[in-house]
Amino acid sequence: MSQQNKMIHESAYIDQDTTIGDNTRIWHFCHILTDTRIGNNCTIGQNVMIGPSVSVGDGCKIQNNVSIYKGVTLQDNVFVGPSAVFTNVNTPRADIDRMSELSSTVVCHGASIGANATIVCGTNIGAFAFVAAGAVVTKDVPSHALVAGVPARHIGWVSHAGERLIKREDESELLCPRTGRRYAEVNHHTLTEVI
Repeated sequence: MSQQNKMIHESAYIDQDTTIGDNTRIWHFCHILTDTRIGNNCTIGQNVMIGPSVSVGDGCKIQNNVSIYKGVTLQDNVFVGPSAVFTNVNTPRADIDRMSELSSTVVCHGASIGANATIVCGTNIGAFAFVAAGAVVTKDVPSHALVAGVPARHIGWVSHAGERLIKREDESELLCPRTGRRYAEVNHHTLTEVI
């Protein structure tokens, strides 16, 4: 693995047969396990473990103290907050090997996961969704959905910019307060942008 156009701290351990994209930064005490691919322009915070056989897309930001296990895929521009947890087996036991029972989890493009959130394996996080800090996700999260609580519940919608959408009394559309982009709720599980 070439270290050209990368910043890998001397305390990080990178296994053989990994791919790390250009302009990616890997900070103190990280371990990137074999057969893992990390895209371009990523930031991997301190004490992060990724792999084996994990795919991390371009532009991802993974904060301190996160472990991303086999079966998890992060698409492009995903944010994972500090100490967020991904599980990989639904019914773990210390004395029973269940590595053949791994359930996959996909975090789609542009999604954000808050600090200390738990993502139970076998669930998918939709594009641009926002998982609040401390939430426990036990079922799929629709694109642009804002979920919070234990277990996580759908409590609103967020824009492409990650802002909670607001609804004016005189309008049926939802508005991003940061960008002015407009959205319409198709049903409880679907949001569409109004062009």
